[in-house]
Amino acid sequence: MILFDRWRTLRGVVRSLRIYYGRGARRADMDRLYRRFVTPDDLVFDVGAHVGDRVASFRRLGARVVAVEPQPALARTLKLIYGRDRAVALEPVAVGRNAGSIDLKVNLANPTISTASDAFIRAADGAPGWEGQQWSKTVRVPVTTLDALIDRHGLPSFIKLDVEGFEVEALAGLTRPVPALSFEFTTIQRDLAATGVERCAALGFRLFNAALGESQALVHSEWQDARGIAGWLAALPMSANSGDIYALRTGLTRD
Repeated sequence: MILFDRWRTLRGVVRSLRIYYGRGARRADMDRLYRRFVTPDDLVFDVGAHVGDRVASFRRLGARVVAVEPQPALARTLKLIYGRDRAVALEPVAVGRNAGSIDLKVNLANPTISTASDAFIRAADGAPGWEGQQWSKTVRVPVTTLDALIDRHGLPSFIKLDVEGFEVEALAGLTRPVPALSFEFTTIQRDLAATGVERCAALGFRLFNAALGESQALVHSEWQDARGIAGWLAALPMSANSGDIYALRTGLTRD
């Protein structure tokens, strides 16, 4: 069983590398999107770094990166890819509202949707587009907070959160005035996304936008207020599946 799990883990990691590093056009679109928020020498937190495709984009834009990834196999993968890059700091931890430890449920075949949220797994059960997903392994991982990461590394210009249903928990551990951030949403937990928008508004974020799936393109030509983006989320069809909400404290972005 141990050898079988190792094989499935390796196959899942290779699958992710192929998907997320495979297309040059995707890299160009990603750089174009993040250039709105990131300039050379900025500090960026990539929380839920997975296999590091966003880390690669932030580095192409000249930013320093804190790559946060609790899955042991993916943390090792990030170390292999970025371990010699002095502008990338690796943090093999989860992020939540309080420091401690937590059970991470690992999807060996599809590690990008491993999660610390039982509610996320329940929401995915039987949902269209989520058929066949299995979280068959549990590992105990350390947890830190965004505030603690800021204490250790400095205040980032941008935070990317992609933690599979644990985004609100991560945002609960942030009290510092970060200029911009993004967090992932899914239509199986759109109420959680609405809570994430509320949390961002409470933190002082005033402008919101979104990108669907892996499109790397903002859907709104004009930035929305919290009510506007919440209404857009509520009206999304279930088939939209997932995407990212972008939040700004001010209206300054770069085209």
